[in-house]
Amino acid sequence: MNAPRRAAAIYAATLDLLTERGYAALTIEGVAERAGVNKTTLYRWWPGKDALLSAAVRESRQTRFTAPDTGSLRGDIVAALTEVAELLSAPVGRYLAAAAISGENPEIDSLTREFAADRTGREQILLDRARDRGELTEQVDARSVFDPAIGALWLRILLLREEATSGAIAALTDRIILGLPRTEPARRD
Repeated sequence: MNAPRRAAAIYAATLDLLTERGYAALTIEGVAERAGVNKTTLYRWWPGKDALLSAAVRESRQTRFTAPDTGSLRGDIVAALTEVAELLSAPVGRYLAAAAISGENPEIDSLTREFAADRTGREQILLDRARDRGELTEQVDARSVFDPAIGALWLRILLLREEATSGAIAALTDRIILGLPRTEPARRD
């Protein structure tokens, strides 16, 4: 995707202001000031705050998900769930989760559905690679694997306010892998 030269600073400012002030108080002018750019730069790239916020959630280092490639299904799932736990533990992740649950803002609802769909597509890559490596015997749907795992992380981090330790993530991954159509026993990385 093309983006302005200071895209990282713009995305960070957008998400920081969203977290600090909420959606209603998020403005193009405020983002421009925080990012140290002219507001015309923002309008040149995004027609309004919804487009800017959507780009920030998709492209920011704070929320970006790149399908890990550790060389094993277990390693990939552990890495992916670790990224989810880090996002849910961060202020922007907590804000977006709370806003999505409340359902009070149609723009945030749309944004979180878009974000989840994009993430599911990237998670599917992990499972497709595992099948190509011979670790899975058949096509497995990413939502059937990751939805329960992410739900468990939501419960632990957002509702119970507990840390998702590496041990907890590894144990969760092992429970997930037990239910998958594998061609070899689950390996410990």
